[in-house]
Amino acid sequence: MSDAVIEQAQDADLAGEAEGEEPVIQTLPLDAWHRAHGGRMVPFAGYEMPVQYKGIMAEHLWTRENAGLFDVSHMGQVGLTGEGVAAALEAVLPGDVAGLAPAKMRYSLLLNDEGGILDDLMVTTLPAGDAHPFGEASHYMVVNGATKYDDVSYLLDVLPEDIVINLMEDQALLALQGPKAVDALSRIVPGVESLVFMTAGAFAWNGAPLWISRSGYTGEDGFEISLPAEIADAFATALCDQPEVEPIGLGARDSLRLEAGLPLYGHDLDPETTPVMADLGFALSKRRREAGDFAGATRILSERENGPAVKRVGLTVAGRQPVREGASVVDADGAIIGRVTSGGFAPSVGAPIGMAYVPAALAVPGTPLKLIQRGKLHDATVAAMPFVPHRYIRAGAK
Repeated sequence: MSDAVIEQAQDADLAGEAEGEEPVIQTLPLDAWHRAHGGRMVPFAGYEMPVQYKGIMAEHLWTRENAGLFDVSHMGQVGLTGEGVAAALEAVLPGDVAGLAPAKMRYSLLLNDEGGILDDLMVTTLPAGDAHPFGEASHYMVVNGATKYDDVSYLLDVLPEDIVINLMEDQALLALQGPKAVDALSRIVPGVESLVFMTAGAFAWNGAPLWISRSGYTGEDGFEISLPAEIADAFATALCDQPEVEPIGLGARDSLRLEAGLPLYGHDLDPETTPVMADLGFALSKRRREAGDFAGATRILSERENGPAVKRVGLTVAGRQPVREGASVVDADGAIIGRVTSGGFAPSVGAPIGMAYVPAALAVPGTPLKLIQRGKLHDATVAAMPFVPHRYIRAGAK
């Protein structure tokens, strides 16, 4: 697993060398902290990031059973200020942003005019006044690290000029994930236990402002914590002083999200992929579908009505050998009919799994498929996702 993650990181970050460009690798606010805790650092999304500390399998299983601390400060935290931000965002996001109550958040997709996915993201409506640490902003978005500068450039082009877009690079972002995350975090930040899945709020630690959401990308209960970069070291140390918490690297983050059936931008999603192809129809809010007033709506709504040509599916793979991104799905005659976009060994499942795009007629759980990787055939079966049940704490849960 670690080799696959490193290869993906290097492919993404060193692509500029083919054009004679030197890649610019940045460091996280916690760079020294990661190294002091034994983090093995690799380039990923333009940053030096920890791929593992004690081993990917152990870190994965620790998170499923306890609480894992992930540094996701490479991701883009964007504040939007001005009149009519929600309406403006709805031109390029297919979700109901205007109807999102304060301190509530929604998964959405940044779309181009053809309906292709430029990024997937979280958008939150912020409470009025000074009930959050982001100044005058009315909305807060978290976008992917590898695309954040392109996202901001695109938003500057398409949103009205009087809307201010602030990429908050002085903020760190930590994710605490796992069934015991609430126990550990509430001990040092009382009150976070009142949050439920996809809600957020303002808190404080040692006088410093925090913005905390009950969310994450592992399928587990957990939190994402936006905080001033200058206190990230002390706060991460305070968390890891809790008996439930261990630092976790990129390798386990990838295997956890794969087991949870969650797509990774740049691998399972790209500008050639629509929400319907990606099986992300839940991100198309009912009001927005009825209005059909978002970027790429004609194509997307047609695919929703008539079906897409291809669709993202889960895979279980026979044997013990993982099939990686880039492997081909082939028919009985060996002709390529699809592609694997994510793959690896799933520690919680105890077997190889993956994601692929296949013809829509084959996107039915239980359908047998053949995969070819480096000239070797592998048997696979279309599987329902998630591979491991989500354990989010929703409103009304006992």
